[in-house]
Amino acid sequence: MKLDREVILEAALALLDEVGMDKLSTRLLAERLGVQQPALYWHFKNKRALLDAMNGEILRRAHERRLPLPDESWETFLRENARSFRRALLARRDGARLHAGTEPDPGDLEMVEAQLAAVVSRGVPATQAMTLMIALGRYTVGCVLEEQAAPPDAAVRQQTLDAAAASRPLLAAAFASYREAGPDAMFDIGVDLMLEGAKARLADAATTRR
Repeated sequence: MKLDREVILEAALALLDEVGMDKLSTRLLAERLGVQQPALYWHFKNKRALLDAMNGEILRRAHERRLPLPDESWETFLRENARSFRRALLARRDGARLHAGTEPDPGDLEMVEAQLAAVVSRGVPATQAMTLMIALGRYTVGCVLEEQAAPPDAAVRQQTLDAAAASRPLLAAAFASYREAGPDAMFDIGVDLMLEGAKARLADAATTRR
């Protein structure tokens, strides 16, 4: 089997799903591929470069809603973009940890520019659009980090917490609503709060200019 970037990335992603970020190493990856570690560095100069490429490959495969539909509003696009980003990170074990701290590859800047231009063309100033896109991205990563960090006994811990909150009516009601909604709905609620806040700021700015 010829060792190239695609083969290495496929093996690295499979290994990530199997062992997680804490145990992922170039030594283990080289063993899985049946090569010596230096062979990997012909294609990736260091482990950071490999992790960045893995992150890019995850997004390339699973992040489907990168640009708006023709008649889509900016808020609908950003909501669907955040949902798509979340699905991509959830598609792999520790996907959010892998993504955290990465910067866009220079080759991705054309897509980022197109996204920004799409939001700006729909009425959001460039600086506010970029700030909102960054905030939504970080919110998404944080949500997925929490989901993927849940311990094996998470259900038992939740039951213990809910029992302790039973005598506190406000907390009990809030916890019950949170459990009933589930992570998908709670994620959407947070995204909507951010979008609604951005719309309110735009409206206030428009009123001030009059």
